[in-house]
Amino acid sequence: MIAQGAIAEKLRSVGLRPTRQRLALAKILFSEGDRHVSAEVLHREAVAATVMVSVATVYNTLNQFKAAGLLREVAIEGDRSFYDTNTSNHFHFYHEKEGRLFDIGTDNLTINGLPEAPEGTAIDRIDVIVRLRKA
Repeated sequence: MIAQGAIAEKLRSVGLRPTRQRLALAKILFSEGDRHVSAEVLHREAVAATVMVSVATVYNTLNQFKAAGLLREVAIEGDRSFYDTNTSNHFHFYHEKEGRLFDIGTDNLTINGLPEAPEGTAIDRIDVIVRLRKA
């Protein structure tokens, strides 16, 4: 478990003021290692931990953490996103029936034939989501 002071320093290091709500949500997000969480799940976890925040506050905080580089957003459908605490370049499996996102090891994954980026741009990252269903 990450200490409250370490969480506050993590927020300060990316230019975010460690407000009570940010601290509480960051503690839930970052205390158990890498994970994928939707805003709704984080809100339920916050309420269960007696952190009284609105769903809108959870969305705002997740977007602030994402903009600061603390989280990576993984969009699954138009309105379905997960927030990943592992911001390194990696890929995902998505189990549609379970609504669960989890990491793919990159050891055996090769991407070939990328197009040239348009002039004045560079490829930032490549998102790969492999969708699963029960066999």
